[in-house]
Amino acid sequence: MPGRVYRKLHPEITLTEEERMQLERIRQSRSESVRHVQRASILLLYADGQNKAAIARDLGMSLVAVNGTIRRARKVGVLQALDDLPRSGHPEVITPEAKAWLIALACQKPTALGYPHEVWTYSLLAQHVRAHCEEAGHPSLARLAKGTISKILRAQDIHPHRIEYYLEKRGPEFDAKMAEVLAVYQEVEILRESGDPQAPLKAILSYDEKPGIQAIANTAPDRLPKPGVGGTLQRDHEYVRLGTLSVLSGIDLVTGHVHHSVCERHRSAEFIEFLKAVDAYYPPGVQIHIILDNHSAHTSKQTRSYLESVPGRFTFVFTPKHGSWLNIIESFFAKMSRTVLRHIRVNSKEELRERIEQYLDELNKHPVPFRWRYGLQMVRE
Repeated sequence: MPGRVYRKLHPEITLTEEERMQLERIRQSRSESVRHVQRASILLLYADGQNKAAIARDLGMSLVAVNGTIRRARKVGVLQALDDLPRSGHPEVITPEAKAWLIALACQKPTALGYPHEVWTYSLLAQHVRAHCEEAGHPSLARLAKGTISKILRAQDIHPHRIEYYLEKRGPEFDAKMAEVLAVYQEVEILRESGDPQAPLKAILSYDEKPGIQAIANTAPDRLPKPGVGGTLQRDHEYVRLGTLSVLSGIDLVTGHVHHSVCERHRSAEFIEFLKAVDAYYPPGVQIHIILDNHSAHTSKQTRSYLESVPGRFTFVFTPKHGSWLNIIESFFAKMSRTVLRHIRVNSKEELRERIEQYLDELNKHPVPFRWRYGLQMVRE
């Protein structure tokens, strides 16, 4: 917006009120680059009548830099002079065809071209390009640098040195099994809304094992936080491994009660003992539906033999392969890892067992049902 003219920097340049306000803002800014702040200061001082030599002395800059800023202001405008003018340089010599060839290489695995590497490094890719660009008809890449490769590939959002993991849905039964699990969760909502959860006709459990919980002991005592000395718990970096335990757990999705067993292993024998404990917990006649994965212990000959001994008592609903995320118990175990198991140190495996069981018993004093939301709208429709 044109405004009142303060002073002419040159017969062809004027400093308007708006330009002065913007230059003042830049000069006082703490986030602008040093270059912008210096050039804004030069133009403001020059507009106030100071000569170039005095400006250079006051700002601790060279007279050449001051002259350069004023010349740019004369040529392209006051605000535009804060940035460097584009340089002529050399014209771009890498042809579009050469770039396309480079991108095509980056989209292949190095192993396809005879290298032992699983993914490209920029050094390896540059080495390959320089060695083969002539025979491929792209001599413009003969002196290609790693930085140029990075710039070309970034422009296409290609990062051949990185790996992002994904999970492919395998098996034609995935959708059908997912729908079956979601239907069970829908039934849980219905059971919560009707009937007495303390005397249910049906119990629905989400079950899984958490194996490999390490019993780790300190080699030196922990140092507790002290006011004015240290605000964190301090721990010696060395430790001793005492072995591992497995937690077998099933959450009653209606009541929130956590059935659990802490074992040395998680074979069919341990799973059957867990089922027996669940069977004893619920009154006779209650149907027990369990959502679980396809672990071998869940489908073994021993497990099937036990289920045949209690006909009609248990119904298993299996999650699809690579669909463990559909099982609510996974969220429970994740919370357990973030809380009671985080940084845990013990003196024995038995102490680890006792602390895990104490945690689970305390949860059962005030049970909170876990709820599943994702996909239930599809079941209702």
